[in-house]
Amino acid sequence: MSLGIYLFFEGNCREAFEFYRSVLGGEYVVLQTFGDGPPDMNVSEEEKDRVMHVSLAFGSAVLMGSDSASAFGPPPVQGTNFALSIEGESREHCDEVLAKLSDGGTVTMPMQETFWGAYFGSWTDRFGVSWMINYELPQKQE
Repeated sequence: MSLGIYLFFEGNCREAFEFYRSVLGGEYVVLQTFGDGPPDMNVSEEEKDRVMHVSLAFGSAVLMGSDSASAFGPPPVQGTNFALSIEGESREHCDEVLAKLSDGGTVTMPMQETFWGAYFGSWTDRFGVSWMINYELPQKQE
C-alpha cells in the first residue's frame, strides 16, 4: 500500500504542475483533460481543456492533481484543496479501508469501477480530512 498527495485546483493545475516539474524534475505518468473523458461526464466546453488528472513522478514520489469542473461541485478552497490518496491492494482492501476510515465521516463517492480502469472511492473522515483510494483493475484478456 502506498500513500500520496492529491491536489485540487481552480483552472491552473497545468500551470502548477509545470512549475512543480521545473523544480522537482520528473516526468508525467498521466496527463488527461476533461475533454479526454466520456461524454456523459457533462463537462462544459469551457472546462474541457482543464486537467482531469495528472501524475508527476519524481524520485520515489508521485504527486497527483486535477482542476475542478462545475459539473462536480463547487471549486476547491485554497488551503484545504488536497486529499490523501491510497493505492489499494485489492477490491476487498479498498472496501475495508473506506468502511473503516469513513466511519463517522461522509462518503463522497462509493467504491465503484471507473472509466479509467480502476476501482475507486472517496470520503471525508470524521476529522474533516479528505481521502481517496484507487485500485488499478487487472487488464481483461481478449
